[in-house]
Amino acid sequence: MKRLIYADNAATTKLDKEAFEAMVPWLTEEYGNASQPYFFANKPKAALMEARTTIAKCINAQPEEIYFTSGGTEGDNWAIKGSAFSDSDKRATITSAIEHHAVLNACKAIEQLGYPVAYLFPDSEGTVQPETLSSVITENTRLVSIMFSNNEIGTVEPISELAIIAHAHGAAFHTDAVQAVGHVPIDVKALGVDVLSASAHKFNGPKGIGFVYIRKGVVINPFNNGGAQEYGKRGGTENIASIVGMAVALRNNCEKMDANIKHISSLEKHLLTGLKEYNIDFIRNGSLNHIPGNISVSFRGYDGEMILHRLDLMGIAVSTGAACDTTRTQLSHVLQAIKADSKYAEGTIRISLGKENTIEECDEIVAALSKIVSIKE
Repeated sequence: MKRLIYADNAATTKLDKEAFEAMVPWLTEEYGNASQPYFFANKPKAALMEARTTIAKCINAQPEEIYFTSGGTEGDNWAIKGSAFSDSDKRATITSAIEHHAVLNACKAIEQLGYPVAYLFPDSEGTVQPETLSSVITENTRLVSIMFSNNEIGTVEPISELAIIAHAHGAAFHTDAVQAVGHVPIDVKALGVDVLSASAHKFNGPKGIGFVYIRKGVVINPFNNGGAQEYGKRGGTENIASIVGMAVALRNNCEKMDANIKHISSLEKHLLTGLKEYNIDFIRNGSLNHIPGNISVSFRGYDGEMILHRLDLMGIAVSTGAACDTTRTQLSHVLQAIKADSKYAEGTIRISLGKENTIEECDEIVAALSKIVSIKE
């Protein structure tokens, strides 16, 4: 079997070994339902609260402000729809044109039900400028939803400034922080956000589990109607094993965050320097203020899908900044929104480095790219 160089950490990450080990007892021995009143439910119930407390500490929240979900998509849908459906006046939602499709499609869904939505366009680096929000928001706005960092190009948004503007107009503020939690410092109080969504598999936790932070006092409808779990906000038997694994993974990433950022930033610099040394004709998309390791690069005159597949044949896994359909290659909505240079845009790939990547792997990625982009179709 060929050696795999995994450079798609923005898509998913390797499960933390300690997180996996922490999950096992809740699958094999302590499998009780935490909602039951008998003795066998006591340990799962305690584990649930411990995990909630651990996660809350990682983002400077209160345990009772943490609600467990199935992941980022559910969290984003809950924020958008739960806010809209709690408002009989059908006040407006504002979001950006570069959000993850979990937000964009949730907004389309509420628009079809008569809830107005406005879409903000970023600048060429993918930044949603505060003045852009100020020019659109009114007293009839209920929710502003802007992602913490973009999943395709890594740009970090001015969240605290945007939240201040939202609050000045009586609106709540949600941020999709799926790409940021566990990778950069998050303090929900300092940011001033009212709702924040996260997904465990982006920070070395298990897939199919996530959480939403909902500040005390924020009015939002339940996403799942059912039992009284999650303080009556999200019905359904709690996935104790995955919740425990998520908490351990997040704690470990937060404890080693400074070292991880330093390591990944050095890898990023090394890789980009290598591309320049090979005199490869490329541009870097996004802002200098970005999530470490999220590298969106576009190669002049090439096709991103072709580059991805050739890297794959060499045992290197990356993502692409363009989506293919049956008839043509269509630029992603993010590249379109930032008006990426058309001479380069179709040749876009995303290399997302993680804490387990090495300098040697970056050298191999650069060497592989130097071979691929020197070959014309």
